[in-house]
Amino acid sequence: MKYSAPDEAEENFGPSKSALKREMIALQKLGVELVALSRDQLKKIDLPERLRDAILDAQRFTQHEAHRRQLQYIGKIMRDIDAAPLQAALDEINGISTAATLRLQRLERLRAQLMEDESVCSDIARDYPGADIQLLRQLRRNAIKEAQQNKPPRAYRELFRVLREMQKNAANEASPDDAADGLDDAGQSSPDGFSGD
Repeated sequence: MKYSAPDEAEENFGPSKSALKREMIALQKLGVELVALSRDQLKKIDLPERLRDAILDAQRFTQHEAHRRQLQYIGKIMRDIDAAPLQAALDEINGISTAATLRLQRLERLRAQLMEDESVCSDIARDYPGADIQLLRQLRRNAIKEAQQNKPPRAYRELFRVLREMQKNAANEASPDDAADGLDDAGQSSPDGFSGD
């Protein structure tokens, strides 16, 4: 009798036990991160109702063992859903997605431009009709004063926060494509490396 090689379909036994365990641990870790979010942050993520309910239950549990079991249950639920969109949404909330990073860089660049030249306010007024230009000018003056007097940069940070709120409000009013354009069409990186804080 002649030996024949088995079909490829017969040889493929699926993922190994180790791979399945790694996947399960990753899903449980993602579940822990979801449980750590506030209710407002959870509202921003499109979650299946069953998973959302399980997360909200886990947030209520104070007893260690009950909380641990609920996290395992969340991991089990997550086996049946695509976790990639959840991870992407979580990354966005945590500010580590590419789009979020680009938006922050544009805000930093806009703040730097505003600090160098107050006439940037007219560009902001044109691009963001709802922007409070008087507040931006006041914060700019205060930030310059703070820098001259070597004081903590409170107004400088507040200026970033106001610009971020302005951008968020504009994005909420615009279509998703317009929101991705951000504040600045130049596409330059931040020359000064300022951070949001």
